[in-house]
Amino acid sequence: MFNAFELLHPADNPPPSFRPLFLERVPCGFPSPCQDYAEQELDLNEYLIAHRASTFFLRAQGNSMQDVGLYDGDLLIVDRSLTPEHNDVVIAELYGEFTVKRLLLTPKGPVLQPMNPAYPVIIPDPDTLEIFGVVVHFVHSPRKRN
Repeated sequence: MFNAFELLHPADNPPPSFRPLFLERVPCGFPSPCQDYAEQELDLNEYLIAHRASTFFLRAQGNSMQDVGLYDGDLLIVDRSLTPEHNDVVIAELYGEFTVKRLLLTPKGPVLQPMNPAYPVIIPDPDTLEIFGVVVHFVHSPRKRN
């Protein structure tokens, strides 16, 4: 858990940053021939941020979510306007501190599940649990982990 973090907001009216989006998908199994043309252009601002006024950026700290591909130092894109659903990765406020965990909505109440077996499941008091926002994307560089 972390109790102090800096909220970073998306820039106001950023200029579009178009990049080629190729028609062909990249298989994770066997190689396939590449296509030489782009399907369209993609603006990452538009793709990553659906609700600008309620979107924030945070940095992850720790390794409790590594089994979902979220690592220490990764950039989290958090949307506060979304209603949290079962299995969402969320930023939760618990006992005055914030944590990032998978939200499980069970008949007995919400559960905050780490995605690393070294960490315990958290069963919060539903009356005091506050969800700060839903993590809609996380960004990391695989080069930094090698």
